[in-house]
Amino acid sequence: MKSQSPSRKILVSVTNDLVTDNRVKRLCSMLTEMGHTVEFIGRKLPESPPLSSEKYTQTRMRLLFSKSAFFYAEYNIRLFFHLLFSKSDVLVANDLDTLPANYLVSRFKNIPLVYDSHELFTEVPELEENAFAKWVWLRIEKSIVPRLSHCITVNQSIADILEKRYGVKFLVFRNMPYRFHPPVRKTRAELGLPADKKIIILQGNGINVRRGAEEAVEAMKHIDFPCLLLIIGNGDVIPALKQKVQQENLHEKVWFKGRLPYEELMQYTLNADLGITLDKGDNLNYLYSLPNKIFDYIQAGIPVLSSPLPELKNIIETYEVGDCIEQFETEHIAKKMEECLNDENRRSTWKKNLTFAAEKLCRENEEIELKKRYEQILQK
Repeated sequence: MKSQSPSRKILVSVTNDLVTDNRVKRLCSMLTEMGHTVEFIGRKLPESPPLSSEKYTQTRMRLLFSKSAFFYAEYNIRLFFHLLFSKSDVLVANDLDTLPANYLVSRFKNIPLVYDSHELFTEVPELEENAFAKWVWLRIEKSIVPRLSHCITVNQSIADILEKRYGVKFLVFRNMPYRFHPPVRKTRAELGLPADKKIIILQGNGINVRRGAEEAVEAMKHIDFPCLLLIIGNGDVIPALKQKVQQENLHEKVWFKGRLPYEELMQYTLNADLGITLDKGDNLNYLYSLPNKIFDYIQAGIPVLSSPLPELKNIIETYEVGDCIEQFETEHIAKKMEECLNDENRRSTWKKNLTFAAEKLCRENEEIELKKRYEQILQK
């Protein structure tokens, strides 16, 4: 549907390689469908796959540095000049690590800036171990965010925290997919999956340490019936998990696949029996997170086993689409997995509720307020 506002040039920036950032890709598509010209800006890594064909422009910068303070400094300097010398009517900064360059250019050009905070950036585990880096990012956040007029974030818990810190109202836009109706549904045989095993899926682009993947793999040692844990995605804990699977001889119980395009990933999810999201709440960022994988599982119609984080537990209990673990002890997790897979009465109830939840918890509904907000911004 075309926007009622005049066509605008919108520059959207991230620090990733654009390929699997589904939240921002969907935003770019939405803005394009509203009749605006969009450029999606990120970086290119040595292992970055080719870009998919899109209706908006995609730009990936090659950088000398790929991590540490040097990367963030180089990226923001390069981004600053790219934004400064590109025609633009609106800037969209995704997360705090793109905000400095966007803020400066928005002031120079006197154009609107939309800040979309995907997490509590200053509370991520990496910064807990680097006090100076955390201080720097907090100073950046404190100096810029109170001056912003258009702020968005991923759930109500984070919105409340940021509003209390900075006195700025954040629009809540949860990272939901569109309703998923694939023209063709692949079989397990076509995907190379076993037909005689219950399949548990753990998917994501941030399968990192302290997010429950280690316990999920360990729990498979305690499951006696035919069952497979399928881990799809990437993250810093994957090498350690693969090593553990080799050491513990769990090759028949745990399989890995790298990151996949969304449509291909969801074919695997559709063939699973249970989706898990076991993030721990041992720091503020994880405690108040709402992993988007839970919405993918719901769209695929599979029950969810979740850690008892406030936002996750609220979804599970409100819609009655699965269960929550009570502790991260691996035998307990294994028992919960077994119950979720084998309790046919509960699974029947969950399956009925998943149909209703999938109709409610989708981007078509969630983006109504987001479109209204962008309409207001783009009309100015």
